[in-house]
Amino acid sequence: MKLGVPKEVKRHEYRVGMTPHSVKAYVKSGHQVLVEKGAGVGSGYDDAEYAGAGAQMVADKAELFKQSEMIVKVKEPLPEEYSLFHHGQILYTYLHLAASKDLANALIQKKITGVAYETIELPDHSLPCLTPMSEIAGRLSVQEGAKYLEKEFGGRGILLGGVPGVQRGKVGILGGGVVGTNACKIAVGIGANVTVLDINAKRLAYLDDIFGSSITTLYATEANIEYVLKESDIVIGAVLVAGETAPRLITRQHLSIMQHGAVIVDVAIDQGGCAETSRPTTHDDPIYIVDNVVHYCVANMPGAVARSSTIALTSVTLQYGLQIANQGLRAAARANEALRRGINTIDGMCVHPGVAKSCGLPYTEYKV
Repeated sequence: MKLGVPKEVKRHEYRVGMTPHSVKAYVKSGHQVLVEKGAGVGSGYDDAEYAGAGAQMVADKAELFKQSEMIVKVKEPLPEEYSLFHHGQILYTYLHLAASKDLANALIQKKITGVAYETIELPDHSLPCLTPMSEIAGRLSVQEGAKYLEKEFGGRGILLGGVPGVQRGKVGILGGGVVGTNACKIAVGIGANVTVLDINAKRLAYLDDIFGSSITTLYATEANIEYVLKESDIVIGAVLVAGETAPRLITRQHLSIMQHGAVIVDVAIDQGGCAETSRPTTHDDPIYIVDNVVHYCVANMPGAVARSSTIALTSVTLQYGLQIANQGLRAAARANEALRRGINTIDGMCVHPGVAKSCGLPYTEYKV
């Protein structure tokens, strides 16, 4: 198979779909890899490293797309890339179609096979290709929230860890999954007063076992959510429903009960955000203020630590990409149920129920 690795065009996205190590693995398996010149620079990989691993370097993005049977990216394509795809091509990347009906329609119209990292799902319902970025985003969420809690940025001017004689800052985490757990690790490490909410009692028990008296766990009822919003200096939105739009747990009305200068870090923004007032932002303009509450809604948070993120991501996406390249998509999906669940669009159809529901598209069951 001929695979293409384009340079990401999303603003301040420095990750890349393959490392030179990944290229070497594909080439060793008998495949040809085209890499756009400069694609890996943001992650610390120069063109010579890719060429040394066996890649063919291509200067023209359009030519790379034209020649490639499968495109391997990090972020969802932007509108300026839609015209580059061709009928029957495989797109292997984060898609987050629940937050982009236009992209979903574009993939369906062009009959692109969209395989989304974030919906590859193991039997235990874990998401192996989403997990490493969720871990990084969770850890970054506290780091970024603490920064924008500073007075200079419109925050409350609170030091999360406090000092002797001064109260510690309060962090509320909505969702106790991978993002929430990793946010909790950093917040506890800083010394903040941490509360985690979730709808899964077993998950709350697990977090209680890990962190003990270092945190408070609450069931995510409406009353408890309001209590945490009112008390917290930083609120981290860490909710996820695989393939679907994130549930809106924070309404515009909720902002009125929050502390002036409190910070919302909406990690769920890739799936539409869990706050009604959330909208995607970028690393160079990451925050805005609504009703005296600071909103941090960067849609590609792990891109800020591109080297770590690229290595973590490609370490897990490589195995599934090799299965597709070695066996062909249909055979690979037949052999691997987790990979089959990653297919969002194929042959002009939407074949993921969560995506279909969120985008208002007809759902067609994909039978391999």
